[in-house]
Amino acid sequence: MDLTLLYRGPLASCDYDCPYCPFAKRRDSREQLRADRASLERFAAWADARTEDRLSVLFTPWGEGLVRSWYRRALTDLSHRPHIRRVAIQTNLSCRTDWLADTDRDTLALWCTYHPGQTPYDRFLGKCRELDRLGVRYSVGIVGLPEHLDAARRLRAELPERVYLWVNAAEGHTYEDAEAEVWTGLDPLFPYSRHPHASAGLPCRTGESVISVDGEGTVRRCHFVPAELGNLYDGSYRAALRPRPCPLTSCECHIGYVHLETLPLYDVFAGGVLERIPAAVE
Repeated sequence: MDLTLLYRGPLASCDYDCPYCPFAKRRDSREQLRADRASLERFAAWADARTEDRLSVLFTPWGEGLVRSWYRRALTDLSHRPHIRRVAIQTNLSCRTDWLADTDRDTLALWCTYHPGQTPYDRFLGKCRELDRLGVRYSVGIVGLPEHLDAARRLRAELPERVYLWVNAAEGHTYEDAEAEVWTGLDPLFPYSRHPHASAGLPCRTGESVISVDGEGTVRRCHFVPAELGNLYDGSYRAALRPRPCPLTSCECHIGYVHLETLPLYDVFAGGVLERIPAAVE
């Protein structure tokens, strides 16, 4: 079985204070961090043992995972498993990067976000340079707010051409056509992010070949549909995997709508769906 897993454990703490994020500067207690570590290690052990399946894994923590040793270790270990096709994580890239030298860079990839005002521009760009030196595949993105435009332009000018710069439409921000055209000049795929996608009743890969997993092992079709499909660890989810239409009115997050069968994004991002790297820049 080919299966993509979107894992989100209980970790919610972040070292950044972004005004557009509800988890900014949230601190997990030691007990919460221990629970997150135990949950992640259980999931990684499960993925390690599923040698009869072909797995792709994207870690999507609410907080910043790579400042925690257990996330770095899980990514490193899983990257070397022959049945793991891809292992990736969303990150603000505030972590050190030397650990990446021990990963299999043919399997591992990073989905990086630059947050102006949270870290110096040169520091973030320096981290990207380190990824280049290590041969790590990565994308870089930014939230499309007017005050972020200059930083986005600098990134596009200074990142290697092969590094995809994506722009997320800011929640609650209305883009007039002229403004949207400016962002599209930096990210040709910005129109997919500009408006929510109608999804009610439309076919989606989630719940069939893509699933969401939480720290308890509860399986859902995606992060945005609360209905449970079973549990990862007792195998009860497997009987629930099948084609199913989306029950929501619309889908507005990339990690959701990228799996809609009515959009061409599996072709656009062929080979880089989890890390958000289009095939055209490979």
